[in-house]
Amino acid sequence: MSSLILATAHVKGPHIDWAELSPIVVLAVGAIVVLLAGLAGQAQLRRRVIPVLSLVTLAGAVGTEIWRFPHAQTIVAGALRMDDLGLIVDLVCAVSAAAAVLLSLRAEAPREAGHGEFHGLLLFSVMGMAVLISAQDLITLFIGLELLSIPLYVLCASEYRREGSLESGLKYLIIGSVGSATLVYGLAMIYGATGQTGFDQIARVLAGGGANGTLLGDPLLLSGIALVVVGFAFKASVAPFHQWTPDVYEGAPTPITAFMATATKAAALAVFLRFFDVAVISEQTTWAPALATLATATMLIGNVGALGQTSLKRLLGYSGVAQAGYMLSGVVVGTRLGVSSTVFYIVAYLLMNLAAFAVVQHQEAASGDDRIGGLSGLGRRSPALAWSITIAMLALAGVPGTVGFIGKFRLIDALVNGGYGWLAIVLVVGAMISLGYYLRVVAAVWMSPEGVGAATGPTLPGNVAPVAGGSPELDRLPYPEVVAVGVVFAAATIFFGVIPGPLFHFASHAGAALTGLF
Repeated sequence: MSSLILATAHVKGPHIDWAELSPIVVLAVGAIVVLLAGLAGQAQLRRRVIPVLSLVTLAGAVGTEIWRFPHAQTIVAGALRMDDLGLIVDLVCAVSAAAAVLLSLRAEAPREAGHGEFHGLLLFSVMGMAVLISAQDLITLFIGLELLSIPLYVLCASEYRREGSLESGLKYLIIGSVGSATLVYGLAMIYGATGQTGFDQIARVLAGGGANGTLLGDPLLLSGIALVVVGFAFKASVAPFHQWTPDVYEGAPTPITAFMATATKAAALAVFLRFFDVAVISEQTTWAPALATLATATMLIGNVGALGQTSLKRLLGYSGVAQAGYMLSGVVVGTRLGVSSTVFYIVAYLLMNLAAFAVVQHQEAASGDDRIGGLSGLGRRSPALAWSITIAMLALAGVPGTVGFIGKFRLIDALVNGGYGWLAIVLVVGAMISLGYYLRVVAAVWMSPEGVGAATGPTLPGNVAPVAGGSPELDRLPYPEVVAVGVVFAAATIFFGVIPGPLFHFASHAGAALTGLF
C-alpha cells in the first residue's frame, strides 16, 4: 500500500494553460449551468432564462476567443493547439449556435425535449467542435468528434412526437456511428504505421520516411489515410458518403438543421485542413488526387441532386453537399492560399446559409410546411424575408456582389495557382448547374402568384392554425428574432461581397497558422 502511495505521489498531470483553454472552459461551465437551470420548477422561468444563459455562454466563448486570437500556443501536453485557424472556426461555430438559439425561441423542440437539455446539448456540441478543431493528436481528435456528434444525435430527434424527427435522429445515429468507427480504425492504422499520435510527430516520421526509409507508400499507412478520409467525409457530407444529409436535414428541427449545416461542416472542414495539411502533408501526392476526385463527385452530385427537390430543407441539404465539394477543393492544393480560401468560404457559407434557414424557420412556423411553393408571393407580403432568402440563394449560386462570389473566386485562384485548373473548371460548372435550383426559389418568391404550391401542415404549438402558402398570417406571427437573423446575415452577405477586405485579412491568419506547410 505504501509503495502504491509513493508511486502515485510522483505522478504529475500535464501543465494546463487555463487562459488558452478558456474558450472550452466557458462552454463546459455554461453547458452545466444551463442543465442545472433546466431543473427549475417554473416552466416560464425555464423558457425565458435558459436561452439567455445559452446566449451569455456563447458570448463569453466568443469574447475569450477574440482575447486569445493573437496568442497561438500548443497546450495540454500537445493535445490541443489554440491558434488562429482554430479560433476563427470556433467563432463560426459559436455564432451558428447563437443563431440556432434565436431560431428555437418559439420552436417546439425545446419544449418537448426540455429547455435545459436542448440548450445544454447544443453547448456541449459546440464544445466538442472546439476540441475537434484544435486537436493536435489522434486521440483528442476522436474525443472531439464524439463530443460533437452524440449531442446532435439527440437534438435531431428532440421533437420526439414527430415521426420525421425521430427518423432523422436514428438515421444520423446509425450513419454517424459507421463514420466514427471507420475513422477510429483509420487512426489506429496510422498509429500502427508511424508509432505516433501527435500530428507534428506523425509529420516528422513521414518526412523522414520512417525508421528504415520505407514508410512512404506503406499499405498500412495508406489504408489508414483512406479510412480517415471516409470518416471525415461522413461528417462533412462529402459524396458518396452524403446519403444521410437530405433526410436528416429534412427531419430534424430547423434550428438544429441550420446549426448542423453550418457549424458541423465548418468543424469537419477545419479538421480536414489540420490533419491533411499538417500531419500527412508529406503524402500529399498520394491523397490529393483522391480528395480532388471526391471534391469533383461532391460538387456534381450535390448540384444535380438539388435540381428535383421541392422541399427547401432537402434542397439546402443537397446544396450543402455541393458547397462541401467547393470547400474540399481548398484542402486539395495544400497551400497557404488554399487554407485561407477554405476558411474564407467557411465564413461566407455561415452567412449565406443562416439567412436562408431563418426564412425556412419562419415559413414552417406559419404553415408547418417547408416546400418551395410555400414561398409564393412572399416578395409582396414580406420584403424583409423575401430579400433575405433571395440574397442567400444568389450568394450560394455565386452571383457577383455577394460574398459567395468572392469565396468561389478565391477558391478558383487557389486551385489554379496550386496546379488544379481542371478542378476549378468543375467548380465553375457546378456553380452554373446550381443556378437551376437557386433561381427557382427566387422565382417562387417574386414571380409566383400567392397561393401557388400551397400546402397545409399539422396544427402548430400555441394554437396557431396552419396556413396555406401565400397567407398574410405568415408575416403577422410574432417572430421578430427569426426575421432579425435572416436580415442580419443577408446584410452581412452583401457587405462582405462588396467590401471583402476585412474578411480576407481575417481568413489569412488561418493559412499562417498551419506552420507544417511552410
